[in-house]
Amino acid sequence: MMDIHEILKRLPHRYPLLLVDRVLEIDKGKRILALKNVSINEPYFVGHFPHRPVMPGVLMLEALAQAATLLALASTDIVLDDTTVVYFAGIDNARFKRPVEPGDQILLDVTLDRAKAGIFKFSGKVMVGDQLAAEAQLICTMRKIAD
Repeated sequence: MMDIHEILKRLPHRYPLLLVDRVLEIDKGKRILALKNVSINEPYFVGHFPHRPVMPGVLMLEALAQAATLLALASTDIVLDDTTVVYFAGIDNARFKRPVEPGDQILLDVTLDRAKAGIFKFSGKVMVGDQLAAEAQLICTMRKIAD
């Protein structure tokens, strides 16, 4: 388990783009289960959509990627610092099945499928209760950035 203070130590993301509130389970090298509480105070709800607020699908994928990053970091000896960044390298088979609305709590269930030469492939699901909201395969890479 990881609380918000531990997450902040590991991820460079900050409000309004930090999309993981807590890690409920982590099995290094295999799987992570994290959560995000979706609040009406999220800045994107002002415009998406004023008459019926819905969490943008791209942010659900970003939440999965942040959970995946936490799993990758826990599974390796890599520590993110000011010289290392995690990038999306690909998103495959993304599907959106149910809207996520204010008041929902999303569970981010991510499995590490493969890790080789700094490239990580994950399968992820966004759940609201027992309902599938979104799913995708994510490919991420960690790279040193130039000065």
